[in-house]
Amino acid sequence: MTLLCRGTFIVVAASVMVATALGADNSAGKRAAQPWRAALSQELPLLGHRNWIAVVDSAYPLQTSAGVETIETDADQLEVVKVVLDQLANAKHVRPDVFTDSELELVPESDAKGVTAYREALAKLLGTTALQSLPHEEIIGKLDEAGKTFHVLVLKTRMTIPYTSVFIRLECAYWSDDAEKRLRAAMAHTKR
Repeated sequence: MTLLCRGTFIVVAASVMVATALGADNSAGKRAAQPWRAALSQELPLLGHRNWIAVVDSAYPLQTSAGVETIETDADQLEVVKVVLDQLANAKHVRPDVFTDSELELVPESDAKGVTAYREALAKLLGTTALQSLPHEEIIGKLDEAGKTFHVLVLKTRMTIPYTSVFIRLECAYWSDDAEKRLRAAMAHTKR
């Protein structure tokens, strides 16, 4: 009887250990699948004026500029955009200046199923956030140029609709564009 109890105990203990290990592997897999959140949280306090965060579709090219860091999120694009904008809304040092590809407005549903729903969902997500549209190649050029001097964080998503990337240039949160214009005008006036 003692042997049976020990044997049962060993089987139960082994089962618990296997279940715990499997559970740990599953939770570790879930954590490992979202390193982009940790990277964003870790890097955001370091980012400032002239840095960029790009939330891009799955075919976005891997850029080679030294300052461009690309992270595969394996996540829904709108989810990533929301997380980024939420974190930026809570940041005291930076504010977003949002850009999208001008091509997005002209991509027809017949060529890219789901693009209409995406445009509507993105508009709802951005709400009153000021938005600028530029040709895709022009935005990539801006990121490439910025990456030569400044850090650019590219968060690559599972999105498979073209021209859906959202590019966010960071600006100083405690210094407005109008304040900068007034300062530059005052500086120009005093140089004379």
